[in-house]
Amino acid sequence: MVQTLAKEQYFYAFSKENKVGLRVPSGSQVVIETFDCFQNQIQSAETAFNAIDWNQINPATGSIYVEGAEPGDILKVKIDEMELGDVGVLATGPGLGVMGHRIDAFEVKMVPILDGKAVFNERLQLPLNPMIGVIGVAPDGDPVSCGTPGAHGGNMDTTLITTGATLYFPVFQEGALFGLGDLHAAMGDGEIGVSGVEIPGKVSVTLEVIKGKSIPFPFLENEEGAAVLVSMPTLDEAAKAAVEIFVDTLLPHTDLTLPELTMLFSAAGQVQVSQIVDPLLTARFFVPKAILDAYDVKLFE
Repeated sequence: MVQTLAKEQYFYAFSKENKVGLRVPSGSQVVIETFDCFQNQIQSAETAFNAIDWNQINPATGSIYVEGAEPGDILKVKIDEMELGDVGVLATGPGLGVMGHRIDAFEVKMVPILDGKAVFNERLQLPLNPMIGVIGVAPDGDPVSCGTPGAHGGNMDTTLITTGATLYFPVFQEGALFGLGDLHAAMGDGEIGVSGVEIPGKVSVTLEVIKGKSIPFPFLENEEGAAVLVSMPTLDEAAKAAVEIFVDTLLPHTDLTLPELTMLFSAAGQVQVSQIVDPLLTARFFVPKAILDAYDVKLFE
């Protein structure tokens, strides 16, 4: 039986202290309801900055305790389906995002979702690219705000995190204590204005524990290939670490030397930006599926 976790079971920080909202065996499918990143506080374009409780931002629905998950394991999360609400929200303002130093007032745009498009204005409808901004597990050590990404996942704001993708998270706490939130109907790489089209919704995921393997940061697989998602104080640090982590992950599965794999990744790998507006910045290194297939690599199987 597929279980559902209601959006009212939420938290603002990934933590080993979070209340368990649902306990499931490995291999279970779960439907997770979410608020938008503003906890549905914005219902009109006239909403003022001071009318929002900024302590109620980026709620993630959880925690979900996955039986058998122990520190040092991997939690495999397959995103089976996403269902979006009818209206999304865009917002930006002074001090927010890349252009916040040149914006004088907080502005909100309500974005209806009609016929598979996000209606930006009368002239422009944006194609949807539904994705999950906040997703992860309880970290090692102190709680980490849902607004901050890290080795545990969190607010990675990565456009690849969508239906059909499979994510792999390092497990730091017993049960993993998984949660997700901050859905977007549309968002560009970088999320430069500090919000995509923020929207409530539902996500169906399948959760599975992988024993005997460990990883330092989250990985993602889709039909096109695989990526490692790394969050660091600067994009330079994140990008360089992502490359090195993927090199170290793939090298033992090939007959290539380190220089040969470096040349291959230089020719065919892609350094990509996930987001540049959160407390830590997130970059990813993406490797096409053809390379993995050539060496019959099945990550973490």
